[in-house]
Amino acid sequence: MFSLVIVSSLLAVSANADFFQFESISNVSTYYFNYLYCNIWEGDCQPHQDDATQQVPTGDIWSGFPQYYTGILTAWYCSVGQCCDSGDCRITNNITGLERDLQLKLHGQHLAQSVVLKAIQGFIKNPESNKPLTLSFHGWSGTGKNFVARIVADNLYRDGIKSECVRLFIAPFHFPHARLVDVYKGQLREAIRDMVLRCPQTLFIFDEAEKLHPGLIDAIKPYMDHYDNVDGVSYRRAIFLFLSNIGGGAINEVALDFWHSGQNREDIGMEDLEHLLRAEAMEAEGGFAQSELMSGHLIDFFVPFLPLEYRHVKLCAHDAYAARGLQPDEGTLDEVAKAMLYVPKEEKLFSAQGCKSIPQRINFFLP
Repeated sequence: MFSLVIVSSLLAVSANADFFQFESISNVSTYYFNYLYCNIWEGDCQPHQDDATQQVPTGDIWSGFPQYYTGILTAWYCSVGQCCDSGDCRITNNITGLERDLQLKLHGQHLAQSVVLKAIQGFIKNPESNKPLTLSFHGWSGTGKNFVARIVADNLYRDGIKSECVRLFIAPFHFPHARLVDVYKGQLREAIRDMVLRCPQTLFIFDEAEKLHPGLIDAIKPYMDHYDNVDGVSYRRAIFLFLSNIGGGAINEVALDFWHSGQNREDIGMEDLEHLLRAEAMEAEGGFAQSELMSGHLIDFFVPFLPLEYRHVKLCAHDAYAARGLQPDEGTLDEVAKAMLYVPKEEKLFSAQGCKSIPQRINFFLP
């Protein structure tokens, strides 16, 4: 019934506006459903150039369209399409799922689990935040920084890391030449502005952030500051993640000291590491130390990722097998863990590569 009312109404409006000629009622229905899905409710689709029923009309087809029919149209769309209470179906903000994934999938990182969850949960629940959320992840390669960024994306957005509300920048890939920093500034500012205009709660991930030029960080500093808006746009609902190896050595020394003193690594607290990470970031070579991001105290949390031990590597190996639908025995997991390189030379306590190469290494242990 809804479809007949909608089609009849849309036919009348289209006839008055003289936008298009269609061969059948079927084409009209298909056309307007796709138009509504792609444009009004921001569905994930692209018009096909070779399909006339997918073309977006010029002009405002809704001028003079009765409010009564708009309500019917919304009800009809929700009966056959995708609707959500939030008003933006691209955003899920599944805090329960985030907590579960951090607990079950991330190994050996009690500090990252706690800080990331509390920071994001508090930010999501506070729509009146006075600035964007800015987190800086620190630690050795393979300890889970990229993994956590992906977990965050998977639970805050319907399409995860592939969402149009998520943007990943890899410093040496996207900004490789120092001589082009002025060009990169303009490109980056434009990209951030366009993303936030399309999706206010955008997640920006900067990988290998220690390699960012300081001028590049300063160019985007206003977007992370306590401003109501910049160039007429509010960035207060955006989330910025910076991932770097800065402070990895300091984190490892603290973890090793706890081990030598017979204390559990789970007893390491943020008070043992955050001030060290801030100092390391201020003194490190590269963009962080010289940028206004540090001098302006715009990073909300410095999140430490501890070096992974033998037992954590085994858990990573178990997850890698499970992802392939396999259930390895303890002996197999031990073989995979023993194949990794451990440091320091005397203690051989921490995996030098973390868990980064585990999915590839288990290929050697498959029958």
